[in-house]
Amino acid sequence: MRIYSGDTWTLEELQEQVADSGRRSVVVPPADSKRAVLETFGEVLSFPEHYGVNLDALNDSLHDFADTITENGHPPVTVLWQVAAPFRTDRSFGIICEILQDAERYAGKDLAVTAVLL
Repeated sequence: MRIYSGDTWTLEELQEQVADSGRRSVVVPPADSKRAVLETFGEVLSFPEHYGVNLDALNDSLHDFADTITENGHPPVTVLWQVAAPFRTDRSFGIICEILQDAERYAGKDLAVTAVLL
């Protein structure tokens, strides 16, 4: 997982880099609470209706998402997670980063995550 400062890189610049590398980008917009972050991931990544909106469900759903990335010949994905400043002080921020890193390891080259600190 890569982490960039929103002061250094714009979202558009990162999306361009992702496209130039032959990958698709998916933007997860900022949210300022654990629940809102989990809900946003679920909405953006189209998690199933039974998604439990908790850390275990995020982990399981990211693995399921990773399994579907290259189906039908689609290119690999880079998730650009915009992290709101207030959320970075929440203790679940580090746990979610670990879950995202685990999903990257699970998916290999098919999934990359970049956190953009706002």
